[in-house]
Amino acid sequence: MFEIQWYIILFAFILDFILGDPIKLPHPIIYMGNAISFFEIRFRQFIKEPFFSGLLFAGFLIVITGLIGWIIIKLSIIIHPVFGSIVQMILLFYCFSSKSLEKAAQCVFMALKENDIEKARENVSMIVGRQTEELDEKGITRATVETVAENFVDGFLSPLFFAMIGGVPLALVYKMINTLDSMVGYKNDTYILFGRASARIDDIANFIPARLSVFIISLSAFIISLSKGILAFKTGLTQGDYHKSPNAGYPEASFAGALEIKLGGPNVYHGTLVDKPFIGKGFQDPGRLKIKQACELMMLSSFIATLISCFILFII
Repeated sequence: MFEIQWYIILFAFILDFILGDPIKLPHPIIYMGNAISFFEIRFRQFIKEPFFSGLLFAGFLIVITGLIGWIIIKLSIIIHPVFGSIVQMILLFYCFSSKSLEKAAQCVFMALKENDIEKARENVSMIVGRQTEELDEKGITRATVETVAENFVDGFLSPLFFAMIGGVPLALVYKMINTLDSMVGYKNDTYILFGRASARIDDIANFIPARLSVFIISLSAFIISLSKGILAFKTGLTQGDYHKSPNAGYPEASFAGALEIKLGGPNVYHGTLVDKPFIGKGFQDPGRLKIKQACELMMLSSFIATLISCFILFII
């Protein structure tokens, strides 16, 4: 779609690191969510077979997102190349969400530090899909660390990966894919057929980045400690498939090894008990400080991934 320059990635990362998600500014992901809600109703009305309707629905929104992104960037470059670069930096910045999740995870940690379990449950419910009403401190901590680990792929590495391949328009396409999965990719009566295509497309999109995350996380853990790097790499490779998701287990297993904690296990999602295997077998249950360590590891991994990407783009 577009070639991307190394400095666009670097400045997008810096913006995310400094600002996180700017609440008072318009956000493309909000518009994506609004488009999903709007067109879901229309596609369900005009195409009654749910799987076929959901497939066309997902394909339509994915193509339109890429086209709109391409047009915006093309026009901005025509106006002036510098303006085009600034627009790409801002759009790519919106595709990253490491800092915003770090802030949300830190809110969970602070509530646990103050021994306010109800506040911690409320805070963690904002960033996870499972039911949190009955979670104890270990359950809250485990849920938070898992989300931080998985978000390193969904919220940073995957959009970075697709930006490297096809520029900012392809990064925006990935964000639409990921937003579709988060809104309609459920295995319940409403979306089991309609949302199946969205869920499978998201699985395909994250397949390579999820596996690359093992190397990035392990390298980051190695910088912190040699032993942590080795454990992250070993656990990521050997237990990355200990998950019902084809992708989420790899970053979670790498985090489990780096932090020497046990993740996964059974959880309740939308009223249904999902029996997931444990990841990080042989390690202890996570204490609250592991949330801070997970955030540090995620941000360091994001920084390392940015440096590697910038280096590759600089030399080619």
